[in-house]
Amino acid sequence: MIIVTGGAGFIGSNLAAELEHRTDEDIVICDRLGTGDKWRNISKRNVRDIIKPENLLDYMEQHSDDISVVFHMGAIASSTETNADLIVDDNFIFSRLLWRWCADHDVRFIYASSGTTYGDGAQGFNDSENLEDLAKLRPMNPYAWSKHLFDKRVVSVTSGVHKGKESVPPQWVGLKFFNVYGPNEYHKGDQMSVLCKLYPQVVAGASARLFKSHNPEYEDGGQLRDFIWVGDCIDAILWFYEHGDKTGLYNLGSGQARSFKDLAQATFNAAGLEPKITYIEMPQELRGKYQYFTEANVEKLRAAGYTKDFMSLEDGVKKYVSEYLSQTDSYR
Repeated sequence: MIIVTGGAGFIGSNLAAELEHRTDEDIVICDRLGTGDKWRNISKRNVRDIIKPENLLDYMEQHSDDISVVFHMGAIASSTETNADLIVDDNFIFSRLLWRWCADHDVRFIYASSGTTYGDGAQGFNDSENLEDLAKLRPMNPYAWSKHLFDKRVVSVTSGVHKGKESVPPQWVGLKFFNVYGPNEYHKGDQMSVLCKLYPQVVAGASARLFKSHNPEYEDGGQLRDFIWVGDCIDAILWFYEHGDKTGLYNLGSGQARSFKDLAQATFNAAGLEPKITYIEMPQELRGKYQYFTEANVEKLRAAGYTKDFMSLEDGVKKYVSEYLSQTDSYR
């Protein structure tokens, strides 16, 4: 049995879809579906059970002999959520409980961290497991801080000052996702990828609206992000699933920063339209917190043995548009 927390969310539902194709094990989804269309992310899946987060630990205890791995993709992932107590409860405390359960029951634990843990990037984007390096990072919002807090605790009990004082799962992997895009992100509202927001504007004949730059080193629309196709993320996650001897914190991005202007142009090209881009003022409240550059250092991932190439931005955008966004049924 495989547990996927956040299994009805963006990355979690894509993971559940691929697991259904690659394994014969029962899949259990842990998530809250709410009153919107989030349920559609798993409407095509064959799952054993759907469990609310508050019931998960009891469920796992009842089925402890059957569980082989927990993919912990669930979290409050909004970068604009301001209730830090709620974020800590969901993203740190609940993660710690799952970690302890997996350690006590000899179950593998693969979890979602975030590239936002690197803050403004001043300390680089190296997926170090050195506590001194981690202590230098300055996440810029409560979500990013909560992910960083858990990463630090994991490193502390696996190789740091608390090593040997707490049991550890037989395999643990923390994946720092960068700017992921792809199907099943539609329920995320303002947290959807820029591509997912741009496409309806583009096909409606409007200009793509991008932020002006307030940094002289970057042109308008020239702000850089590490965009990665969700399918590449799933392939990497399942590579770790298939290589149970691999542990650690790993960046999961394409390793190549591209501009928002590149993204907009690729979207117009995929839609078969001439690019039209308008640059708008960045909100004042964002200017002091805005990242102008993110790029995953994937050397550690490659050194671990993961060799598959990541999809180019142009190919990923084309695939997303042609196979999902332009279709009547855009769900995986």
